[in-house]
Amino acid sequence: MLMAPLCSCADTSLFVFHQKFDINYLLLYVDDIIITGNNSSLLARFTRTLNSEFATKDLGSLSYFLGLKATPTSDGLFISQLKYARDILTRAQLLDSKPVHTPMVVSQHLSTDGSLFSDPTLYRSLVGALQYLTITRPEIAHAVNSVSQFLHAPTDDHFLAVKRILRYVKGTIHYGLHFRPSTSPGALVAYSDADWAGCLDTRHSTSGYSIYLGNNLVSWSAKKQPTVSRSSCEFEYRALASTAAELIWLTHLLHDLKVSMPQQSTLLCDNKSAIF
Repeated sequence: MLMAPLCSCADTSLFVFHQKFDINYLLLYVDDIIITGNNSSLLARFTRTLNSEFATKDLGSLSYFLGLKATPTSDGLFISQLKYARDILTRAQLLDSKPVHTPMVVSQHLSTDGSLFSDPTLYRSLVGALQYLTITRPEIAHAVNSVSQFLHAPTDDHFLAVKRILRYVKGTIHYGLHFRPSTSPGALVAYSDADWAGCLDTRHSTSGYSIYLGNNLVSWSAKKQPTVSRSSCEFEYRALASTAAELIWLTHLLHDLKVSMPQQSTLLCDNKSAIF
């Protein structure tokens, strides 16, 4: 891992450079860089070239990157945000709170009704931090999406919902994503679902999907749909369309990364009308 003042943009950039059968990758975010590949001599030569052009610092093997901790395991790589999660709990004064088993009450639907929360700045700060935590905690994505819809005027009920998410994080603070390599990447398999008119104020539905490459979860989302659907078929079909767009994007990304896909992608849904 390297750190270098190479770029002033806020986007993450991925570069692929190859030589015959050697493929190497460079991931750049502002001035943080990850370099990896299957040719150590080519990587060393590339690193020396960077050092000759820019003031860089080699931090050795990947351990932390943008608040994410990477831990090598016997069968892959474990990505977590343990320290970041502890910092959020400390900020909310919930580090010693009693954990709960779920991030949200089942069938709970938040609305704008209720008395306004006394410290909206704290609410927005905690919700923003939780949004970044979903990078390695996809199971809280739906709950965080729900509380994110009331940043302009949070109520006491909304803050209680945020505290419940944090208490869930307290009990699952060691959770993260485990990526395991395989000789064949397998197919992309996507699971799509949605709720109908889940927002009590606008009657908009919320779409969600999770996409796996082999056994590894590589993409997920929970997002309110922009329009009102008038049937269960319509809102499920909108969710399918959003998931299909992400599948196509991932397919092109894997192609650019020289990853061959032996099978067609699969998109799964539980609504017979939308499937038809």
